[in-house]
Amino acid sequence: MPATDSLNLVPPSVQLAPGTEELRREVREFLAKERAEGHFTPRCDVWLSGWDERFSRELGARGWLGMTLPTEYGGHGRGTLDRYVVTEEVLAAGAPVAAHWVADRQIGPSLLRFGTEPQKQRFLPRIAAGECYFGIGMSEPDSGSDLASVRTRATRADAGWRLSGTKVWTSGAHHAHAFFALARSAPVQDGDRHAGLSQFIVELDSPGVDIRPIRLLTGAHHFNEVVLDDVFVPDDMVLGEIGSGWHQVTSELGFERSGPERFLSTFPLLSSLVGELSGQADRLGAAGLRELGALVARVWTLRRLSLGIAASLGSGVAQDVPAALVKDLGTRFENEVIDAARLLVDIPPDPGAEGGFARLLADAVLHAPGFTLRGGTNEILRGVVARGLGLR
Repeated sequence: MPATDSLNLVPPSVQLAPGTEELRREVREFLAKERAEGHFTPRCDVWLSGWDERFSRELGARGWLGMTLPTEYGGHGRGTLDRYVVTEEVLAAGAPVAAHWVADRQIGPSLLRFGTEPQKQRFLPRIAAGECYFGIGMSEPDSGSDLASVRTRATRADAGWRLSGTKVWTSGAHHAHAFFALARSAPVQDGDRHAGLSQFIVELDSPGVDIRPIRLLTGAHHFNEVVLDDVFVPDDMVLGEIGSGWHQVTSELGFERSGPERFLSTFPLLSSLVGELSGQADRLGAAGLRELGALVARVWTLRRLSLGIAASLGSGVAQDVPAALVKDLGTRFENEVIDAARLLVDIPPDPGAEGGFARLLADAVLHAPGFTLRGGTNEILRGVVARGLGLR
């Protein structure tokens, strides 16, 4: 694709409908009540670390999960921008959304698009209710972000498949009910590594599944290594068509990479930073004010781009290139929020604090190394963008 067509890859700017403001007000009132009752304290990176099944069920009971799913599957038949409003509000509040996050963000839409009718009936109503939790079985050891290099094997068996291999960085696998596993079901032929890949729905309590923790510097357990040792997956748990795994998984990445979580993981820290600096313009000086203003301007710009992608995803248009751009820019922005917080406020990070600026900064600093790992490294994402723009 010639570079002159590059602007066609970026979705047009969209405006939220007036009715979404009432939805936003309802969500904010709910979040304020939850916080006032002591159900959560704002944290950074809550879509990874904030596992709270009660909170997820509360969102489900209010119709704020499975929002875009059809009503016949327990969803609510609403638009992608309605869902976006709820998503950005819970992230901005630092609320504990990790339990339902993967299932609601990408598993539900993928099941709706590629799943069989029995699969939809089995999983989608429970996802919409905040009662079914999923992980993602894409990444593997020693593969980096080269997704096509997967070595997990799927071998044909009587009435199903046998999976053997290892997945890594699987968020929440120790709590989740199942994950989508990408595996090689046929050998590479004619150098085409994208062919012969398939997706399987693996229930994580199946015989042969071994879940091993990958702990953060703090000792916290969010990531996992999942070892599949001859795990049987029946035919009715194949997702989509055998051999179509690459097409399916790349369409799934559009949901994974483009959402507001890619630039709002550190928003509670940014909000706290603004609060700490309120009324201190003289002390900050022109340079400090420019730094703070640049961060606020960038988060607004990222939001506009992400909103455009959300609207386009609702129409079924592939968004892998713009989503890669949002993820790359968002990851860099989140790290710059941390740098600015450390530079502009003389409060050291304190992982033992109950809340406030010191705890938010500590959370952000300790989680920052993972920002570029999940969803693809920045280098891989820039390659995706370059190819989409016809530059490679």
